[in-house]
Amino acid sequence: MITIKEVNNKRMLKQFIDYPVHLYKDVKEFVPSLAMDEIMNLDPKKNPAFEYCDAKFFLAYKDGKIVGRIGGIINHAHNDLSGGKRVRFTRFDVIDDIEVTKALMNTVTDWAKSQGMNEIIGPLGFCDLDKQGMLIRGFDQMNLFITYYNHPYYVRHMEELGFVKDADWIEYKVFIPANSIERLERISELTIKRYGYKLIKAKTRKEAIPLAREALKLYNVAFAPLYGVVPLTDNQIELFIKQFVMLVNLDYVIFVRSQSDELIGFGLSFPSFAEAVKKSNGKLFPLGWYRMMRTIKHHDTLEMGLIAVKPEYQGRGVNALLLAEGLKASIKNGVRVAETGPELEVNNKVLSQWKDFEVEQHKARRSWTKPII
Repeated sequence: MITIKEVNNKRMLKQFIDYPVHLYKDVKEFVPSLAMDEIMNLDPKKNPAFEYCDAKFFLAYKDGKIVGRIGGIINHAHNDLSGGKRVRFTRFDVIDDIEVTKALMNTVTDWAKSQGMNEIIGPLGFCDLDKQGMLIRGFDQMNLFITYYNHPYYVRHMEELGFVKDADWIEYKVFIPANSIERLERISELTIKRYGYKLIKAKTRKEAIPLAREALKLYNVAFAPLYGVVPLTDNQIELFIKQFVMLVNLDYVIFVRSQSDELIGFGLSFPSFAEAVKKSNGKLFPLGWYRMMRTIKHHDTLEMGLIAVKPEYQGRGVNALLLAEGLKASIKNGVRVAETGPELEVNNKVLSQWKDFEVEQHKARRSWTKPII
């Protein structure tokens, strides 16, 4: 018999967060989320996204054992922007039992229907900077610190329940050359000479914080047209800075200002913490924090977090400037490969930026949709 229970206390929340570690304990490609971050993300008192989102989280039990989990998020801000009545499912993990998946999805849709929703989509998070997308290709690849892993049978479950594609993202391995790319260097030099752009790199984390605030407000503008995006609130911006400021290597945090000193672009990559987090099962103590701090200085793999350019400056060399500067830092630090986060398959502007690099398109993930009847 399958039983679904709403997460309503700290013990159940811990079980909800820890469940993927048990489900994937024998899967070498799986990297867990950082448990401390998830505790904060799922707490309405700590995550500012609850200012415009409602959410519920559920565990599935079979014969007294936890066999699945799911969250439901009603993002009122995005529904208001899009005119839709959608509920997002999130943090979905399950054994290979279609009846468990059906019970979990029905629980979310029943709640959503009671709130006036008429469509379910996902997996998506509270906002675009949350983890999103179900892996549909690349199951033999380790997931990033910023993405989820899931079993291949999840795809079959979704199709059997009548879900269809809503959006796809693709991911690349970008192989770092031994030397700078001449074309990027040439475009960068011409761009600076022609437009008077200024490269800015913070020397300390304290110096980076006000720049990060500017950058995330620029993100709101640059990413506004993309799938599932809602503007970050000031409180969300402060939370993301708090979560990530200690994890960056400033070599890979790059800002571009115009001749009039306006912030017009930024790029953020960081050393991949996947191995460090995997070894520690998503826990910071006793050794997780030490492993992550060591990775900041000693790494050969990057995760590419964000590149954003103010819309009116797109196509005017800012992106090439960011890539060229990031490449210099990567070569200096002995980086072998950089992995992109999920990039929308229809976002040709972003996808075209890798044409000067040797790349491998190695993963794809999907957001599914289904009407609520």
